[in-house]
Amino acid sequence: MAGNKFSEFDKKVWTECLEIPEGEVRTYKWIAERIGHPGAYRAVGNSLGRNPFAPEVPCHRVIRSDGTPGGYSGGIEKKLKLLQKEKELKSKYNI
Repeated sequence: MAGNKFSEFDKKVWTECLEIPEGEVRTYKWIAERIGHPGAYRAVGNSLGRNPFAPEVPCHRVIRSDGTPGGYSGGIEKKLKLLQKEKELKSKYNI
């Protein structure tokens, strides 16, 4: 990630988001565990809220553990539309 204005934690969170396949979702908790901070799922959410690289860094693919969408800087409707579009593309092209 570019520049030093972002924390190492943010960089780890955003980098881990890049590992989520298109058309799939993971939880804030999953990211927290993957970056070695298993209890920091709220901090993960805050970091994703600061993501200036969306949707290239696909924070829209991160949801709450209860299956609800959680937040998105572009709004929940936009998050749901992005997820639906990816799901449709994945299904259409069997990817």
